[in-house]
Amino acid sequence: MRMRQVTLIGSSQASDEEYDVAYRVGRLIGSMGWVLISGGRTGVMEAASKGAVEMGGLVVGILTTYTGEDANPYLHITINTGMGWNRNPLVVASGEFIVAVGGRYGTLTEIGYALVLGKRVIGYRTHNVEGVENYHDAEEFFMAVEETLRI
Repeated sequence: MRMRQVTLIGSSQASDEEYDVAYRVGRLIGSMGWVLISGGRTGVMEAASKGAVEMGGLVVGILTTYTGEDANPYLHITINTGMGWNRNPLVVASGEFIVAVGGRYGTLTEIGYALVLGKRVIGYRTHNVEGVENYHDAEEFFMAVEETLRI
């Protein structure tokens, strides 16, 4: 049986609020048995990974380096690409849908790739781009993610 996968994107330099929201959404993803895919680094990616692991979830990081030195400590599986940010299309292509928390230019490129691929993007205070469901209320964001995980 193939496990279902969701991709989480966001900055490696998260604010306290972004870290908390990513941690909580990671716990939700892990508790519902989905594989969490991310860029595997610090910040939002680390927070979500930590939350998913605490709930028994499987966590995969698609990393920028060949050696994995940029991996956060909560990854079960690391994919060392050596591609730098050119690995972003791989990150978004790996999930059935995308969860975006905050983010900077790297997140913006991932949103672009996701939309080109026809993926649903559910965001919390992320880039205002046509096609992104962007929530500013954390509870509404969590409800939208949970509803999508149940489909």
